[in-house]
Amino acid sequence: MGAIEIAPQRYRASYGRFFEEFTVGDVYEHRPGRTLTEADNIQFSLLTMNFHPMHCDAAYAAQSEFGQLLVNSGLTVAVVLGMTVNDVSGKAIANLGWKEINLTGPVFCGDTLYAESEVLEKRESRSRPTQGIVTVKTRAYKADGSPVMDFIRTALIAKRGFENGIA
Repeated sequence: MGAIEIAPQRYRASYGRFFEEFTVGDVYEHRPGRTLTEADNIQFSLLTMNFHPMHCDAAYAAQSEFGQLLVNSGLTVAVVLGMTVNDVSGKAIANLGWKEINLTGPVFCGDTLYAESEVLEKRESRSRPTQGIVTVKTRAYKADGSPVMDFIRTALIAKRGFENGIA
């Protein structure tokens, strides 16, 4: 993470963590946050062919229990996942899966989201000696602290010296 000195007074940005840099119990606060706009919501909904009126019909949504458009939950998952990449999977060979995706609060256009990930477990790969498996629980919340989502994710992460996944 951060920058690596590659020559005297010359640095290269580093993205992600190697397997060895994960410690069970560590929590990574992902920054920056992301404010979701109405344009984000409409474009994502139309791009993914999710035409539910709660995402793209303000007059319809105004008559709902929320009184306004809801941000498409697929967009919320994608943005929160993206927020975690630098801390969790920047050195990943592959995502191995997600489970227990829980939508715990509504997200509206204009909400700013933040996220954090806790390392739940890590182990060396039995079949790939240059890689390890890391599992994290990610929690997302609005700027006011109210929770909106959590999920568990597992990724195959390169060990130091094997960034390209090859021994």
